[in-house]
Amino acid sequence: MNSSYKKRLIMRSLKVVHVLVVIALFYFFWKANSRRMHTLIAAGIFGASYCMLSRVYNAYSVGMYSVGHLLYSQTLSKFLSMALAYVVVALRLWRWINPLMLIVLMFVYIAMDLTFIYLADKLYFKMIKPKKTVVVYRNKADLRKLDEINNYPKRFKICKYVESPEDYESLVDEIKGFSAVFVVGIPATLRNGLVKYCVENGVKAYIHPHVGDLIMAGAQPMQMFSIPIMSVQRAQPTPEYLMVKRLIDIVVSAVALVVLSPVMLVTAIAIKANDRGPVFYSQMRITKDRKPFRMWKFRSMRVDAEKDGIQLSAGANDDRITAVGKIIRACRVDELPQLFNILKGDMTIVGPRPERPESAVQYEREIPAFALRLQVKAGLTGFAQVYGRYNTTPYDKLQMDLMYINRMSIFEDIRLMFATVKILFMKDSTQGYSQEQMEAFEEAKRENMENPENM
Repeated sequence: MNSSYKKRLIMRSLKVVHVLVVIALFYFFWKANSRRMHTLIAAGIFGASYCMLSRVYNAYSVGMYSVGHLLYSQTLSKFLSMALAYVVVALRLWRWINPLMLIVLMFVYIAMDLTFIYLADKLYFKMIKPKKTVVVYRNKADLRKLDEINNYPKRFKICKYVESPEDYESLVDEIKGFSAVFVVGIPATLRNGLVKYCVENGVKAYIHPHVGDLIMAGAQPMQMFSIPIMSVQRAQPTPEYLMVKRLIDIVVSAVALVVLSPVMLVTAIAIKANDRGPVFYSQMRITKDRKPFRMWKFRSMRVDAEKDGIQLSAGANDDRITAVGKIIRACRVDELPQLFNILKGDMTIVGPRPERPESAVQYEREIPAFALRLQVKAGLTGFAQVYGRYNTTPYDKLQMDLMYINRMSIFEDIRLMFATVKILFMKDSTQGYSQEQMEAFEEAKRENMENPENM
């Protein structure tokens, strides 16, 4: 048993112990304060939900995220799990249950989790030292994609930045002696040789993919003519998947419209009272196979915001955004009318965000692969919305959308729905393409023209 395996075993054991303590606390709190009302059912629902949500929210990814981020993930996982258990038991009994015990338990959990995460974080970095790391890049635009690597000094000790040489031998000489390498933007021929070297020599490689890599990631391996073959084709989800996905869209959007109707009513009144303008704002967007549809949102900008033509948002500093608009944008409430689009069938809950026809044409002119997003129906949320950030370029969002298309499934859709709840309260999560993103995209595009194979 090697040292690395022992360290991973210790961290996994701590996780298992923590999960068991969390479920046990819930069981005893519920049993002591609810007169044994369906204790096993409540604990079972809570335990199953917590195990799933803590995985979706990476609540045990010690070493990958900060203590504050992990505490937020743990708290959200427990809150949603307790809420689900409470609602199910209350509906089963058809009576109201005093939630005071759950409120007290939530504070107990927060104190316990803060202690656990802090100690686990200390133990992790005491056992696992930062990897001696080299970054290989092609140009400055590529290098900026890895700016956030500096936020992980305890995981990666950046010792060298290497601008990609022209030959494989020189590249190998540059990375010898390192335990990790980040690769971004270099030509595919050099990168493939580098990956082979890393695998052969036990070097951990972190690679920013090209679009072609993501297309091949969805390929189906098979044997034909006595040789291995990779079959690649347009996304073809099964009829069963599409039927279940549509059923989920109808049920979730209908329930959400009923539950959130008070919020939508208050929002409509606030918008109307603010400047007497229309409550809703509609735009033509395109979905699967370029089918156009009219998408609805709560109006968050001035009525004459586009009197000089279509403009990209400048973000929070855009002076066209109204006072009410700033609030509803921060809470994503402006997107709620799209539930009607989902109910109607124009959109789905999970899928690539829909673009304006003219914007799509512009993106495709610069990045032809951008059209690959139109293999599936546009969605309210998606992989790019969950894992992208405010500075994520359209090209990188395209890659994220392709990652989703490659692994579409009901489980993945449900996972992304729950993951979306987490980012609702995170300021740096992505919403759309801002002017800053497009400027970064234009700069990256100019430099990428020198190496079209990377597109």
